Amino acid sequence: MCGIAGYVDFTARTNRETILHMIEELRHRGPDDMGYEHKYYPHSCVGMGQCRLSIIDLSPAGRQPMRHEKLTIIFNGEIYNYRELRKSLEKEGHKFESHSDTEVILHCYEKWGPEFVKKLIGMFVIVLMDEQINELFIFRDRGGVKPLFYYWDSYQLIFASELKALFAHPSFRKEIDMSALSLYFDFGYIPAPYSIFKNTYKLEAGHYLALNINDGDFSIVRYWSIDEYYRKEKFKCSFFEAKEQLLEIIKSACNYRLVADVPVGVFLSGGYDSSLVTAVLQRERRERLKTFTIGFEVGNNEAPHAKRIAEFLGTDHTEYVCTVKETQDIITDLAYFYDEPFADSSAIPTILVSRVARNSVKVALSADAGDELFAGYVSYEKIARIIRYLNLLPRHLIQFINPSLKYIIGVLPLNVELKHKLESVVYSANEDQVKQLLRLGRFASSLPRLYEENLFLSSINKYSTIYDNDFSGFSSPLEIFLAIDYELYLQNDILTKVDRASMSVSLESREPLVDHRLAEFAAQLPLDYKYSGKGGKIILKDIAHDYMPKDLLNRRKLGFTLPIYEWLRGDLSYLIDEYLNERSLRETGFFNASFVLQIVKQFRMNKLYYKPLIWKLLIFQMWYFKWIK
Repeated sequence: MCGIAGYVDFTARTNRETILHMIEELRHRGPDDMGYEHKYYPHSCVGMGQCRLSIIDLSPAGRQPMRHEKLTIIFNGEIYNYRELRKSLEKEGHKFESHSDTEVILHCYEKWGPEFVKKLIGMFVIVLMDEQINELFIFRDRGGVKPLFYYWDSYQLIFASELKALFAHPSFRKEIDMSALSLYFDFGYIPAPYSIFKNTYKLEAGHYLALNINDGDFSIVRYWSIDEYYRKEKFKCSFFEAKEQLLEIIKSACNYRLVADVPVGVFLSGGYDSSLVTAVLQRERRERLKTFTIGFEVGNNEAPHAKRIAEFLGTDHTEYVCTVKETQDIITDLAYFYDEPFADSSAIPTILVSRVARNSVKVALSADAGDELFAGYVSYEKIARIIRYLNLLPRHLIQFINPSLKYIIGVLPLNVELKHKLESVVYSANEDQVKQLLRLGRFASSLPRLYEENLFLSSINKYSTIYDNDFSGFSSPLEIFLAIDYELYLQNDILTKVDRASMSVSLESREPLVDHRLAEFAAQLPLDYKYSGKGGKIILKDIAHDYMPKDLLNRRKLGFTLPIYEWLRGDLSYLIDEYLNERSLRETGFFNASFVLQIVKQFRMNKLYYKPLIWKLLIFQMWYFKWIK
């Protein structure tokens, strides 16, 4: 694990010190070592640098950039099957000088070219310079565990693990992309491939970028998509057979993620997913697995459940109860850790539990993706049920009643959120099923129309390609939502949250349930193995019950929920005073200050129905004054 950065400058004006400045901004991701190179070519100069968090092969032989003949590599992440790949390559005559997975990647590329990426099991962003063909490649893992930002303007490519490293390049321009800003207020994050800045993008998961350093030919190739596995014929095996196969994949995924030359632990919340990962690992080893959880003086507290699971499984468990003050103190640091506006407040406890774990281990496993792969969210069936009801109505009848319904909803004395939900159903009624799903999915997370029309000083052209996938061939509406949440919410919210939180304390976080083999298998399972009218994650829960009693696991899911809005009306009200006052809003220059002040007044009187808007505004303003002003 590490931070990486670099550039290809076709003007050849970037100097050697630039790569050093960029890497310095990422030292929290890799404090153990750093390396770089700056090289001139006939039509460009290329810089590549890395700061290292040593996990596998702690010796100097694992330093980067690493060279092999005409190839140079920098790499963030881990390749879990590197030992098997190495053995295969050694049989064909390849010679190795280290025990690192980085060197294995070089030899894999040498043998298979860009297609080598399909042979990797792991989390990664790989930057590979091939001087034989004057081509630079950047590969991102299938699940999107590791991040990559890049700036591209035809004169140069600048790339890094985090935006703050791009800021250190003198050619980078901090110009806000208003369409991306609109996405932020819809989702609370900015989905790939977009970023908050113009000409700046996130390399999407399962893609690689190719740039010719002579002629500037630029392309992006998709090498993996979960969608193609949803389109495949479903497995014909029995539930019992599917359960056995799934368990073997989970075991393999978990054991692979213990590959390290440093101590490893597990984040344990007490829910099904983290409990299953912990149980699978603990059952197969004699030494007690280190597990970590945090509790809170206020808000939802899952620590007691996690403690009971840990006691049953016999782990070496650490529980830390966070005070209100240390929880609140994180809020003012969020703009630094998440150097793009990011409004998921569960980032706060994720940072706190990472700090606790880092006192004992250098690697921690997190159990994300279970809900997205096995239909764990209750929202899926609710929206699918609405669509089923809509489709029972004759199309000509819907077309007739639609204008009337829109008018009635407009004048009804309903709160903003309820009006928003009703509008989303009515506006989608005339469309085919796939468009209905996409509209409902976007409406579910978007800014209510009343706020959107009044929030910004000028109209915004929205990006229309957030849900641009071809969903033909999917066997059910629910599976479309599963695919969307895997590619949108999981990758852009959850995995972003965990990466920045863990890396803020130089902790490597690994994701066994994001293993692409598990995703491919889950997508091809019959839907009724995952979901019924009584709820989701059927097959996953059935496996967990073989390890732990049902009464230990069956409980209402709480999650990391903090009383953010109560704090903003109390102890943290000074943040609203500082960032959401008229002067600050006018200085930012994007928002209708009088409208925002009206919303703030409603919020303080506890009369604002759409409270997330206050948090999103505050997070953006704090980010803006940290990085732009």
